[in-house]
Amino acid sequence: MNPEQKPSAASEYDALFEQIRGIAIDLQALHQQALLQHTPIVEEIIRTGSSDTKLIEQTLDGLLNSCGYVPAVEVFRKLCKYYWQIDPHATISYVQAYREMWDSDS
Repeated sequence: MNPEQKPSAASEYDALFEQIRGIAIDLQALHQQALLQHTPIVEEIIRTGSSDTKLIEQTLDGLLNSCGYVPAVEVFRKLCKYYWQIDPHATISYVQAYREMWDSDS
């Protein structure tokens, strides 16, 4: 390209699109990794009937950050349902946090 020529708007758009696409792919991979880390913890909490609120809430916090990934939402809901029997008020706050972060108004 001639140094005096500016890149076209279309080529700038394409470059920006590819950058955003790369970020989205990286974010998806992070959500998948977080789910892989948290799922066994959730299963163990439920299997053992744990009432360790610190562990449960740390796990919910980690899952909440990944609820942009649908499979993480399913595990988050599963743990919320379990936690409801232990601390309904805390569970409500997690559900509200989920809604604020991930639910759209549309």
